[in-house]
Amino acid sequence: MKISVIGCGYLGAVHAACMASLGHDVVGVDVDEGKIAALQSAAAPFYEPGLNELLADIQARGSGESATDGGHTGSLRFTTDLAQIAGARAHFVCVGTPQRRGENAADLRYVDAAFSSAAEHLAPGDLIIGKSTVPVGTARRLAEDLHRAHPDVRLVWNPEFLREGHAVTDTLHPDRLVYGIADDADRDATAAVLDEIYAAPLANGSARLITDYPTAELVKTAANSFLATKISFINAMAELCEASGADVTELADAIGLDDRIGRKFLNAGLGFGGGCLPKDIRAFMARAGELGADQALTFLREVDSINMRRRIRMVELAREVCDGSFLNKKIAVLGAAFKPESDDVRDSPALNVAAQIQLQGGNVVVTDPKALANAEHRFPDLTYEPDVDAALAGADAVLLLTEWKQFTGLDPEATGALVRARRILDGRNVLVPATWRAAGWTYRALGRP
Repeated sequence: MKISVIGCGYLGAVHAACMASLGHDVVGVDVDEGKIAALQSAAAPFYEPGLNELLADIQARGSGESATDGGHTGSLRFTTDLAQIAGARAHFVCVGTPQRRGENAADLRYVDAAFSSAAEHLAPGDLIIGKSTVPVGTARRLAEDLHRAHPDVRLVWNPEFLREGHAVTDTLHPDRLVYGIADDADRDATAAVLDEIYAAPLANGSARLITDYPTAELVKTAANSFLATKISFINAMAELCEASGADVTELADAIGLDDRIGRKFLNAGLGFGGGCLPKDIRAFMARAGELGADQALTFLREVDSINMRRRIRMVELAREVCDGSFLNKKIAVLGAAFKPESDDVRDSPALNVAAQIQLQGGNVVVTDPKALANAEHRFPDLTYEPDVDAALAGADAVLLLTEWKQFTGLDPEATGALVRARRILDGRNVLVPATWRAAGWTYRALGRP
């Protein structure tokens, strides 16, 4: 099928490449010329494992030649010219929905602009498919606007469920595909187009659900809110463990054995960040208030508050370990990205902690295998060092704040030979305390004695 992808940021670039790899002929469109040039050169403007290789593989296969098995290899090109979407049968809108400045609500200006601009190039029978995470009610409004201009164009809301670091796999092998279709639409005919697009993952067992617009819009924000709640729950237990002398990791292991609860996302530590979870739960609360249902989500305020408190507590813990003051102390911070296998530093807990320590007089040196360029753009006053050994050299305390394998696999003895004082704070509860203590380290972690 001929497909267009409007918006080639994180979501759009991954989606475009994966759709081409499934055999479709895809054109990706974005207003950012630098981004388009990079993607055309098979070099994504962000780090996502496997994406550059996928882009290069698609380009190497050529532009839509027949495959040896009689199938279609698919093609992929990127452009800044929105008129190039004409002729495509399905159009995916993948633009961002950031948090409004000074508010909790989502900023929908990019979504609105994408739909209004795309409308000029649509043809009868086309399908326009929203993938952006939007407040409930957005799809119905957009569908009404679209119907006035193009009564023969249908709108579907098809939310994304990508995990940074696993986005290619999550797109090619999704655990579920949700089609939000208007109640008055021909659901079977509309769903059939999406079934054709997603034929490969459906054949491989991905679940398929057809819902109305509001349900499809709520799926992503409800899922993110649940995950955020689970993370903040175990971090609340970490606060109680610190007060009582209990061990939150052992507690999580015990309650995680209950199959009604499960062990996933019960890893206490520095909390969540990134460009999705924090802003999505805030936008969810804001939209609930607009709908008069704000009391239903008041618990998310505490979820958000617990998450932010963990960062403050990590700074306090680091100061305690440094004998009550950061002055004239070198602090090595391992990690800048909000999570491993990503260069995303949006709302990064690691950088937030590093910046707070520097403001309190610490000589902070941050290292990360992928995110230093983005970190320096956001926090230019911090010191960055790509070499881990150089970052550790002469450190008075080491803070492991992003659980990259390079950091979780550090040898306590070899690391101890580099630092000035053997003090380590495990912000993700991923190290074995006994191993580090046996090597003479002072080991501290959130929620552990």
